[in-house]
Amino acid sequence: QVQLVESGGGLVQAGGSLRLSCAASGSTFSITRMTWYRQAPGKQRELVAHISSGGRTTYADSVKGRFTISRDNAKNTVYVQMNSLKPEDTAVYYCNAATVVGASYVEVWGQGTLVTVSS
Repeated sequence: QVQLVESGGGLVQAGGSLRLSCAASGSTFSITRMTWYRQAPGKQRELVAHISSGGRTTYADSVKGRFTISRDNAKNTVYVQMNSLKPEDTAVYYCNAATVVGASYVEVWGQGTLVTVSS
């Protein structure tokens, strides 16, 4: 099994930056793609950024050019560098990993970390 722990959230002013980390432990060899999601109050969870096992990245249109996802396989950690933050980026950010279990993929979620951007 894989466990994910996010960190790095906090309060920041608009225009500022934060870097979120997601550390994986357990059966990390089973991890394939990793994704950051976020959920703002009263809204559905949405994809923020995704990185494949080969390092290919995709981003939500709302964060393109401002956020950068990366992964350090040696540390079993995925990051998202968030620059030029806006109040609408305020949300709980969740890390998600797709793990291979037998012949299936099982998704694992972290507990989330709160990002608050003040105007």
